[in-house]
Amino acid sequence: MRDAPPNDTDPKVDAILIAGYRRMAAWQKLERMCALNRMGQELALADLRRRYPDDSPREQRLRLASRWLDADLMRKVFGWDPGREGM
Repeated sequence: MRDAPPNDTDPKVDAILIAGYRRMAAWQKLERMCALNRMGQELALADLRRRYPDDSPREQRLRLASRWLDADLMRKVFGWDPGREGM
């Protein structure tokens, strides 16, 4: 049996959540995942703004992209070296 990840949610609440997800249409699940993705990007961008307050909007976007894209791709496509510029 596979070990379950740590979970501090009451099993009854977990069952309600799972049942709700099972009732959702595929488009609703996709919409939920997109919203979670956006939230993750917004949190990452807030961290970058805190760490690099003088960056231009372009530099902020490049730093954000460098968290998801390979360094070689960042250098090739954007001319941005995350190793030199920072992430």
